Amino acid sequence: MPVGFSHRLLSVLQLTRMALVFTAIADSLSALLIWASSQAGPLGSYRMYVGPRQVLAVMIISIGLYGYGMSLNDIIDRRRDRQIAAHRPIPSGRIGLIAAHLICVMLGSAAVLAGAYLAGYPNTGLLSLALLIWTGGLITFYDFAGKYLVAPGLLTLGLIRFFHATIPAPQLPLLWHPLLLLNHVAILSTVSYMWEQKRPRLTRIHWWAVLGGLGFVDATCILLVWFRRHTRLGTGFIQSLWISPGLLVPAIAIAVFLSTAVLIRVRSPDIRAAGRNLMLTGLLWLIVYDASFVAGYVGWKPALMIMLLLPISYLSVLLMRWWAKIVLLSQRPEYQRAK
Repeated sequence: MPVGFSHRLLSVLQLTRMALVFTAIADSLSALLIWASSQAGPLGSYRMYVGPRQVLAVMIISIGLYGYGMSLNDIIDRRRDRQIAAHRPIPSGRIGLIAAHLICVMLGSAAVLAGAYLAGYPNTGLLSLALLIWTGGLITFYDFAGKYLVAPGLLTLGLIRFFHATIPAPQLPLLWHPLLLLNHVAILSTVSYMWEQKRPRLTRIHWWAVLGGLGFVDATCILLVWFRRHTRLGTGFIQSLWISPGLLVPAIAIAVFLSTAVLIRVRSPDIRAAGRNLMLTGLLWLIVYDASFVAGYVGWKPALMIMLLLPISYLSVLLMRWWAKIVLLSQRPEYQRAK
């Protein structure tokens, strides 16, 4: 592969952070599988309710929204990155500003087009497209303002994951799945923010705002889903929220991650390194949560398929790191004239 093309392709992948896009794909595909399983019932097969085109549309939505958010973030932060992250694709000049805007618009448009196609399915409809646009709005808000507001920004990160997971299944067949993504991402981002010692520093007010916001969203979602199903179907609390032994699998995944977080803090050379390692591990762990819900409510075989995205995502992170080093070594050294 020519060095020039390799250099440009790497720059696009770095701009859009595509190594971690598999976490978003796992979220949405798991939600789709859980919905299909709820429709099939205990004696049916989820395969009757999921088609290849629908799966492809859901994947394009995830890739489009993820890449849109990441590229927009770099476009907005280009001036700040010149001072603290000059190696990024835009400030380093490896991607022009116009090209970055085109990539951002193309990815956002691809997500909307796939969402319009997905809206043609009876289980999604226009509500799915509305959720997609709302999620895109949350991403835009975070990139322009939310990340500077500390607590609202940290909550927004969790809400983005929550609403993204609801796009393929607006009926919220299993509320606990998107709720866990919401709480995990918001708390993970808050702890990583504190450990990395970002500015402005977190205060008790920020912590209470994040935890209070999560508590409000959790309670509101649980009550709304229960009330809607209770009034329409006359089901009880446990049946309305699909509380079953299947929740034990994600509960184990939560316990394992908490143990892993403690281990990361102990073994990291300093607290900032611990924050970076925790953030990467926590994002990859989203795939574990997705697979655990699929295992508990759909089946072990589809859960293993979701779980395969974990090594793919991790290897993609390593590949991009190695690729960046190889491309850097292939460039001509630049010399500065001594004064």
